[in-house]
Amino acid sequence: MSNFGPPNSAPLPSSFDENADFYNENTLDKIWRRFREEPLIPLGCGLTVWAIVGATRSMRKGDHKMTNLYFRRRLYAQAFTIAVLVGGNLYWQKDRVKRKDYEKMVAERERIEKRDRWLRELEMRDEEDKAWKERLVKKGRGEKGVTDMVAEKTKELKDQALGK
Repeated sequence: MSNFGPPNSAPLPSSFDENADFYNENTLDKIWRRFREEPLIPLGCGLTVWAIVGATRSMRKGDHKMTNLYFRRRLYAQAFTIAVLVGGNLYWQKDRVKRKDYEKMVAERERIEKRDRWLRELEMRDEEDKAWKERLVKKGRGEKGVTDMVAEKTKELKDQALGK
């Protein structure tokens, strides 16, 4: 079973392993996949366009009988397309549910990773804060820090320059 996230994230269910390309496809791949899954929809759209073009040509010619015939063909083509859409919708509904589940899991994993990064950053800031407090404590005990040494040296040089 493959794991699409970092080692500490929960692995995806094995049902997602079989079609990893399905979930990582770009727009063009999605269009071609949809054409392969439902080839009758582009056919219905093409028939509708053909009927509209035929109706437009017959209207320009003034042939009312053919115009009405093409408009009826357009209605039949649109009804066919809608029927194929509904049928395909019912047939592919399981895949859409599966995709939504996958997207929810990915969003949850990203949320957890973001939270983990935030916690690591807070831990780093906490360590920096502890180190800073330790330096303050050392300074309070009389131990000289770099700033104190620089201030003393500056005072000595100033006194030497003034001749004190």
